[in-house]
Amino acid sequence: MPKVLRIINRFNLGGPTYNVAYLSKFMEPHYQTILVGGEKDETEDSSQFILDKLGLKPIIIQEMKREIDIKNDRIAYLKIRQLIREHKPDIVHTHASKAGTIGRLAARAENVPVIIHTFHGHVFHSYFGKLKTLFYKNIERFLALISTKIIAISEIQKNELSEIHKISTKDKIEIIPLGFDLNKFQENTLEKRNLFREKYKLNQQTVAIGIIGRLVPIKNHELFLNAIAFLQQTSKVKFKAFIIGDGELRKQLENSAKEKQLEFETPEKENQNAIVVFTSWIKEVDVALSGLDIVALTSFNEGTPVSLIEAQAAGKPIVSTNVGGIENVVIKNKTALLSDINQSESFFSNLKTLTEDEKLRKEMSELGWQHVFEKFHYTRMVKEMQYLYEKLLSKTK
Repeated sequence: MPKVLRIINRFNLGGPTYNVAYLSKFMEPHYQTILVGGEKDETEDSSQFILDKLGLKPIIIQEMKREIDIKNDRIAYLKIRQLIREHKPDIVHTHASKAGTIGRLAARAENVPVIIHTFHGHVFHSYFGKLKTLFYKNIERFLALISTKIIAISEIQKNELSEIHKISTKDKIEIIPLGFDLNKFQENTLEKRNLFREKYKLNQQTVAIGIIGRLVPIKNHELFLNAIAFLQQTSKVKFKAFIIGDGELRKQLENSAKEKQLEFETPEKENQNAIVVFTSWIKEVDVALSGLDIVALTSFNEGTPVSLIEAQAAGKPIVSTNVGGIENVVIKNKTALLSDINQSESFFSNLKTLTEDEKLRKEMSELGWQHVFEKFHYTRMVKEMQYLYEKLLSKTK
């Protein structure tokens, strides 16, 4: 049985953890996987429960952290080289940037036959200034040269990597969209909806608008708060906004809500008059999505946004900025209303339209499940990855 050493940046809550977990679990018995990753940041929620549910026991490298740290990165590199010597994998498959750098360099040093890297997103715009961005691009260009194959998770991302940012040639990039266990979003939905809405004291007439993700600059939650402030001033429909997630910008966003005169509550402090609720992380995202009526996304950049896949699986209409791979995830004007990142007024208008038009919400929600089940179920992803592994390994014999 071929061995795969699968390496991820860190086990924080998000799409990459689901990706590596499903590949590690469901590629058995054809492939034996050794799963490796760093620890989550202090501001992030752990994804360990995902691994526990699937019976996976990863190897944790504490030195593999999000930020560049020469001392820790070198220790992580040496530990991965040692793991390669011990397990002698046929494939090293890295996921996301830090794991991709350290893991691929270690795999090359140890002469691993097949080296694969998945881009879950990238930092080539909206993260850093020009010089720092160029630095990261040059690193990724070198790493692409030592990779057997690069995996993009959408057609748009492949075009960005090959044509726009010149990271690798098109022939070296394979498209394999992410895959998830989406069935839970169709199960016991009424019971879950009542559970969520009773917890937050929502009557059936109140439109619940949610945004799900880390509270970090790239997610652009400020646009969401501006849109909610616009709704508060212009909409006659009763609504409540939910910011589901946590992170380094939590306090800053609370202060911003205060400046915009948006009453808010937090897990630490209830407020019966709140129009915005900071929930922190909710692990039972299927319960939260059942309770919501609209899901928003405001990011400056995205690879394959998990929250929008899950929203459609739960039959929720979407209002989003049109960035990265989003058009590969939603059906424009059918499951989602999209606006350019620099057109905040268009985002406000789309959110208001969907908040006030119950019939439109219902029409958009009905198309979501079939769309994502066919495109983003984990069984499809596992089958495509297995085929790629077999093809690449056959060339090493």
